Amino acid sequence: MKKRILVISPHPDDESLGLGGTISKSIAEGHDVFILTVSGHLPPLYSRKDYDITVKESYEAFEILGVKKSSFLEIPATMVGDEPIHSLNKKISSVVQDYKPNVVYCPFPDRHIDHKLIFESSMVATRPVNIGKEIELVAAYETLSETHWNAPFIEPNFTPNMVINIEKFIDNKVNALRCYKSQINEDSGPRSIKAVRALAEFRGTQAGFSYGEALYVIRISA
Repeated sequence: MKKRILVISPHPDDESLGLGGTISKSIAEGHDVFILTVSGHLPPLYSRKDYDITVKESYEAFEILGVKKSSFLEIPATMVGDEPIHSLNKKISSVVQDYKPNVVYCPFPDRHIDHKLIFESSMVATRPVNIGKEIELVAAYETLSETHWNAPFIEPNFTPNMVINIEKFIDNKVNALRCYKSQINEDSGPRSIKAVRALAEFRGTQAGFSYGEALYVIRISA
């Protein structure tokens, strides 16, 4: 059965870092995927030109993954906390209400303050009431660097309980990430292509695949 899948991405590139293979696989299997990008490199910390570059890179990545539906909320990066919580909740909830997803993937509440706050609002938006009753799966994905920089046992540890097989889609994930030339390095750094492949291979071995993407299931109904 065709599913409506909502991916809540804090910033341009997070969707591909965390779920590029899953997104591409889901679309190849006939499901509908919507990417909601909440924040980005906007003034006052960045120039509008910086943001426009990342949005252009996003659309290039979406084309590789097969994504046709997306939206950008344009909240300045690292300043999501300046948005009144009721306003942030409403903006994310409105997308959930309009799109009526069966599956929601949200960021794990990690080192990046934007990820934490967007996770909190995602939990509000996906509560199992009204339209939320139709959501069959809510799960959090990891983001290279930020998720792995949490302080163990002081902050939440990302301990996945679900791995998606992306053996046939690892190249799509990597090629989508290569579109983010302003963000992703090929060989060095915590968000490099080399690191992405290494993590995908490790997650795959945890479940008997060549390459995988890990999730923490928050709620599932059957």
